[in-house]
Amino acid sequence: MDFTFTEEQQAAAETAKAVFAGVAPDQVPSPALVPGAVADDLDRALWARLADTDLLGLVLDPAHGGSGLDPIALCLVLRESARALARVPLLETCAVALTIQHHAPAATADALLPRVTRGELVLTAAAHGRTGHDPAPLAVTARRDTTGWTLDGHTSAVPWAHQADRIAVPAHTPDGRTVLALLPRAHAGLTLADQYATHGELLAELHLDDVHLDDADVIDTEGTWERLHALLATGTCALALGLGEQVLGMTSQYTGKREQFGHPVATFQAVAVQAADRYIDLRAMEVTLWQAAWRITTDTTGALPAAGDIAVAKIWAAEGVRRVVQTAQHLHGGFGADTDYPLHRYHAWAKHLELSLGPAARHEEELGDLLAAHPLA
Repeated sequence: MDFTFTEEQQAAAETAKAVFAGVAPDQVPSPALVPGAVADDLDRALWARLADTDLLGLVLDPAHGGSGLDPIALCLVLRESARALARVPLLETCAVALTIQHHAPAATADALLPRVTRGELVLTAAAHGRTGHDPAPLAVTARRDTTGWTLDGHTSAVPWAHQADRIAVPAHTPDGRTVLALLPRAHAGLTLADQYATHGELLAELHLDDVHLDDADVIDTEGTWERLHALLATGTCALALGLGEQVLGMTSQYTGKREQFGHPVATFQAVAVQAADRYIDLRAMEVTLWQAAWRITTDTTGALPAAGDIAVAKIWAAEGVRRVVQTAQHLHGGFGADTDYPLHRYHAWAKHLELSLGPAARHEEELGDLLAAHPLA
């Protein structure tokens, strides 16, 4: 079996590395020093560079101006973005765009996706639900009549909602199906309440009160939400891996230079063992990430549905990235909490990624349900 990335995937990663090389992780105020959001907008200059280098259309078909690559390539790019704490909705926009390409009517895809590729359209998704534990579609109801669809409910912790042009909102119908609404940010019946994440970014709680949408703005195809959720969860694991790798590298550099009793602290057994444990965490995060990305890219069947591999990857990502940043703070000592040093920012972002789409406990419950429904021989 060949486990190497293709030339196209490697080229996407190298392009991303070059784009994110100029991004400073401390380009906005520290979340420890501001009471609200660290900024009112995403990094528009970086967003423009991503469009210029064709990374926004990475997974879209050439017919829509994209590069036609797969979710594995997207995960490689996301991994690089997390190293720099890039303040852009790259995951959300690409995941929603790819879902539109697969499931939306052709007219909807033709109208939206070329604008995504050019960087003109920002997309996000309301994937958190009300609490992060319950399935997101249960937070909103969708009823269809002769004039279109009507949505009611509220959902929380929507990233980049204040800056997005369209918000993908999953909703459940009276007969138990799930639809995906492509909701314009400025729409009658929709209000956005400010929320703030641990990393200081502005989130939104969406309140939908008798929101009416045409059929063209609602994707009523089986499997739509499942595909979007799989992409978002796997992409979150890629972000956690990139962040964790960067933090472990920072820790290695610091402990190699910091001396105590005339020796670098990295040479002390207690320090080396802790760093080695975190390296093992990262390798487990990596292998489970690529297993999940491979499953959703190839639609390969297995003993469990792809959702099982995604749950395993998210469990490792949530628990692993938390342990990595905690150990990094410990080994840095008081220096790790210095707001002039970027480590505390990575810690705040790690906590956000740990809880995104639900904590590890939620995915452990989901994995248990899958194992019960698909007993292993």
